[in-house]
Amino acid sequence: MSLSHTAAEYMLSDALLPDPSSSRAKGLRLELPSDRLLKFVTVGLPLCLVSLAFAREFSAGSQISCFSPTNFTGKQSAYTDTACWDSLIHHGFDAEGRAVTKSLWALKVFPYSLLVVAVLMYLPYLLWRYAAAPALHCDLLFIIDELDKSYNRSVRLVQHMKKVQQASAEPERFWEEYERARRERYFEFPLLERYLSCKQHAHALVFIYILRNLLLLLFLAATCLYLVFLHLNIFFQDEFSCSIKTGLLQAEPHIPSLIPCKLVFFSVFQIISLSVGSVYVLLIPIVIYNALQLCQWDKGLLSVYEMLPAFDLLSRRMLTCPLNDLNVILLFLRANISELTSFSRLNAVSALREATANKEDIDTVIDFMTLLAGLETTKPKH
Repeated sequence: MSLSHTAAEYMLSDALLPDPSSSRAKGLRLELPSDRLLKFVTVGLPLCLVSLAFAREFSAGSQISCFSPTNFTGKQSAYTDTACWDSLIHHGFDAEGRAVTKSLWALKVFPYSLLVVAVLMYLPYLLWRYAAAPALHCDLLFIIDELDKSYNRSVRLVQHMKKVQQASAEPERFWEEYERARRERYFEFPLLERYLSCKQHAHALVFIYILRNLLLLLFLAATCLYLVFLHLNIFFQDEFSCSIKTGLLQAEPHIPSLIPCKLVFFSVFQIISLSVGSVYVLLIPIVIYNALQLCQWDKGLLSVYEMLPAFDLLSRRMLTCPLNDLNVILLFLRANISELTSFSRLNAVSALREATANKEDIDTVIDFMTLLAGLETTKPKH
């Protein structure tokens, strides 16, 4: 056996991928990086700001300061603060001098409303986790395993072809058989290709993914509208007139009809609402971009695996409308590219293929590895 054939055997045996580790199933990412960022910001930001607001409330004590009459005792002043904080009703007069009242209760429940916002932002993630993630996990595990196996099958097929070519007494006859086998698609392993083709006719994953983004977009828009409503109606009024002449105090003559009060926490709530609103407005384009990713195929990943004889979706134009489960799976395959061991090797072979002068002699990974195995001296040139 010549030195080149010995070197080719070592090269091909080294090209085989090792058996996948058992940790692959645990390491799969079932969220896209942009979706993970959205979850972290939309849920974490209101929770963080609410915790700061509660911490300030516990440290500062009273959230309201009322200017009680000078003849009030300390207990009466404390009662005034408590009563006005419990009611939070502004008593004023309109342009015609008529008495009007305005409730400021939205300020009191504002921290709790942000907690509700955080829960709402977490709902799309729960929908994806329990409705789509289990099926997606099974699909990714099977497809990644089959892609790596298809790569190994191709390498083993090249090893066998090399041995058959070395034992063949008629090189021209060998290449005729090889071309006929390729025409009749004997080198293909159709399980993976058919599975991916079937995924083009399924729409469960894409429906849930679009629904997730629509819900997130709806909650972001609703939160921004809620904050705009607060700013237009309440967040411009840090002082109000309070009335404590109710109940047993209604007939007391020494108690004034209205007592001016000031909200101590008003500026803090303004900063919190502006922070949440501005960040959520900036996140809306990201949500729209995530949904629009499904409008086109990720052909970069597919084109690399077109080198395998078992993968022929692009060259046979088998891709249909991108709004299907296969496109979602391709997005998550790209996010789990580190688990796809064969991709890096095929990507390197693809780069060498692009740099090769005689590209017409290299169709698939079988042709490329056949050339590396030293068979190019006997393969007839087209």
